[in-house]
Amino acid sequence: MERSRIAVAGASGLIGGALARSLAADGHEVVRLVRRAPRAADEVRWDPEGGRADAAGLAGCDAVVNLAGAGVGNRRWTDAYKQRIRDSRVNGTAALARAVASLDEKDRPRVLVNGSAIGYYGETGDRPVDESAPAGAGFLPELCVEWEAATAPAQEAGVRTVFTRTGLVVSREGGAWGRLFPLFRAGLGGRMGDGRQYWSFVALHDEVAAIRHLVDTDGLSGPFNITAPNPLTNREITAVMGRVLHRPTLFAVPAPVLRSVLGEMAGDVLGSARILPTRLLESGFRFAFPEIEGAIRAAL
Repeated sequence: MERSRIAVAGASGLIGGALARSLAADGHEVVRLVRRAPRAADEVRWDPEGGRADAAGLAGCDAVVNLAGAGVGNRRWTDAYKQRIRDSRVNGTAALARAVASLDEKDRPRVLVNGSAIGYYGETGDRPVDESAPAGAGFLPELCVEWEAATAPAQEAGVRTVFTRTGLVVSREGGAWGRLFPLFRAGLGGRMGDGRQYWSFVALHDEVAAIRHLVDTDGLSGPFNITAPNPLTNREITAVMGRVLHRPTLFAVPAPVLRSVLGEMAGDVLGSARILPTRLLESGFRFAFPEIEGAIRAAL
């Protein structure tokens, strides 16, 4: 890929930060969207919850990658926090899509890569599903449907639009695994609930590589699952974590305890999502860490 100017919303987050570093290391110009007044030429102001973005700052960008949003696993899902999760994603996406669409055609980014999540599919049990599956039911599936639909202005303006339905990112720096690693290192790791639920994971390295592949590859649009091709059950992942970290995995957290501590969010931990990256593989992408052990070791 030739040197490009790429705007990243959510550049302070786990995935956005890793993506921005990867792009900059390869000589690309990274423009960061910030909520405060810009302090440098590589910053553009926006207000995701308020639904506003500085369109002029996006003019001339080759791509916009939107990975912004309040953390789904950061705190208990009160009604107020669920509204914040929604507003930060749906309103922010709509703002970027409108800003992109408002630009003259010559100044418009050629692609908008918009974050989404495998929460789109809801509970799948042990049934493997890919991008052809319909949305599930519940807060996360409904959120993902609305989140993706908010890109409509960009699509209607002819901008190639991609949705990255991301799984559980394996990293020490944040996300679900950012909390799991310290527990397992302390010998307190174990299965959650009965451990039979599928967890669809992806190494942070592969997450970033997949996003860059989707930015670079003309003709790709619509939903792409970014999950390793070999999802495992929570029980299987627990065993691998214990083996790699040389720690016992004797503790188990019963489902009722998780529900009492996490509330509605416990459904996301105990739910089973066996998701396959069919379209990503068909597009020619190859995972560096297709198995959980390699993803864990890469994170360490």
